[in-house]
Amino acid sequence: MKVRNRVKKTEEFQELIHSGKKIANESFVLYYAPRRTDQSRWGISLSKKIGCAVDRNRYKRQVRMMILETVPFADCAYDGVLILRLGYRSKAYADNKKNLEKLLSKGTIV
Repeated sequence: MKVRNRVKKTEEFQELIHSGKKIANESFVLYYAPRRTDQSRWGISLSKKIGCAVDRNRYKRQVRMMILETVPFADCAYDGVLILRLGYRSKAYADNKKNLEKLLSKGTIV
């Protein structure tokens, strides 16, 4: 995921969380709102309860790749924030990717 397609600032995260719609499953919580720029932007957040810094960075890299493979940034009409849940750790990469795809299709994002 390129830097221009990432939500980085705390204010942007809070704005998407408070003004957007919410969908959840056992691995993710997704907040999304209509995009304001020419391309869709996505942010990833997770708690310290999920693991040590090494694990959290690995999970963020995995989720970035999942988003890159499933979301067409130029065509997507939404910005989003994905929050990882504790259930993410107990599942394989393929299962988590399927959960993300189901979540995105449920919200009619992809």
